[in-house]
Amino acid sequence: MQDSAVLAWVFYAAHLSLQIIFVIRALLRPHREPASRMAWVLVILLAPVVGMLAYVLFGEVNLGRKAVESLRAAVAALPPAEGVAGPSAEAELPERHVPLFRVGQSVNHFLPVAGNRAELLPDSASAIASMVKDIDAARQSVHVLFYIWLDDASGRSVMEALKRAAARGVTCRAMADDLGSRALIRSPFWRDMAAAGVRLATALPIGNPLLRPFKGRIDLRNHRKIVVIDNTITYCGSQNCADAAFAVKAKFAPWVDVMARFEGPVVRQNQHLFASNWMAQVEEDLAPLFAEPLPTPQPGFIAQVIGSGAGVRYSAMPEMFVALMNAARRDLVITTPYYVPDEPLQAALCSAARRGVATTIVFPKRNDSWIVAAASRSYYHELLEAGVEIREYVGGLLHAKTLTLDGEVTLIGSANIDRRSFELNAENNILLYDPTFTRTLRARQQVFLDAATPVTQDDADAFSAPRRLWNNTIAMLGPVL
Repeated sequence: MQDSAVLAWVFYAAHLSLQIIFVIRALLRPHREPASRMAWVLVILLAPVVGMLAYVLFGEVNLGRKAVESLRAAVAALPPAEGVAGPSAEAELPERHVPLFRVGQSVNHFLPVAGNRAELLPDSASAIASMVKDIDAARQSVHVLFYIWLDDASGRSVMEALKRAAARGVTCRAMADDLGSRALIRSPFWRDMAAAGVRLATALPIGNPLLRPFKGRIDLRNHRKIVVIDNTITYCGSQNCADAAFAVKAKFAPWVDVMARFEGPVVRQNQHLFASNWMAQVEEDLAPLFAEPLPTPQPGFIAQVIGSGAGVRYSAMPEMFVALMNAARRDLVITTPYYVPDEPLQAALCSAARRGVATTIVFPKRNDSWIVAAASRSYYHELLEAGVEIREYVGGLLHAKTLTLDGEVTLIGSANIDRRSFELNAENNILLYDPTFTRTLRARQQVFLDAATPVTQDDADAFSAPRRLWNNTIAMLGPVL
């Protein structure tokens, strides 16, 4: 009996010691809001076994020491980001927009560069068709990187275009995320591309899932969508390499995306972003790509690539969004499928509306993530009370990530307004100053607005008590995830 009591005390002491260790670790965790630390401490104390296991799996934004070292080595081996696209055009910007591009420059050191042109593609099918056309016309190199690449009509058309390009001597490099594109990477189609001469790489390989937590979080992913052709054309937006029908989540289809085709110096910045990802996984030096002379300067707008993720500060994208919201004077329109903001971002959006800016945000009515849907709706009451217009798109899953500011500034790319996008994903966006392109994108946003139902204060007040409890509970766990 005495031995059993001693053993019980030993187990209790070991258990308590582990709890204390995990609590201390959570409190010492760098780059986290106090709310996040407090949430983790409560989870560890109130549900010790589950809490400690969850902390091991999801508690720290850890890409893994080797992965971070490889990425930093790749960036160091490339020409400095400041010089890859020509001189800064900051002096040509309206004074009030200069701070926005300085925030962008602080992320990757890419300068705001002039002489860019862009075409907003009509829809997902048109975007894929345009990519295939450009790949078929490529003479030197084709680089593609997608988070999700499916074996469907769109996915296969890009694969076939890459194989055709490789067959005629064009250097083709294709990269896909090991989680988002796991089915394709493990399929014969991937091997067929390799056999055809396309150089392949896997972004953030998972390896053994059971051992992965010891190397870094399995859900830190490369969420970028980058296409660069002949160092002269690039694509940027929200679209994965997949049909709008999106077979893996068909019940939410069609997936509605926005993709733009760019030409000009900003292409070199996207190339630099791709090259750093490639060289972090493959022993191949892509620095010679940047020895090619820049194209002859052409008339065009000012643009800048912003690539967040491992290797840059964790707060890069929320700072960018907050800066844009705070800069708005007349109107601010945002489309995003996922909205789980931190406190400064929610406050900035509310503040924009309170100071008289016509502030509108569009979400999908049906979200593929029930967790995000619940968390997003927990913020509705405060947004509506501040005067933000909320609309829910009913024509499918609105996956477009766009922001237009005062009819002059655009942010387009892969980043969502949620903590996962901010802290866990590698993202790529382009910030640009051009009233013409911004009007074009604003017109597209209006199409989304016209196909969306307004959410009123009465609608938010009508949420039942159990629903509010559910939404707020999920949102409260946001800092933990």
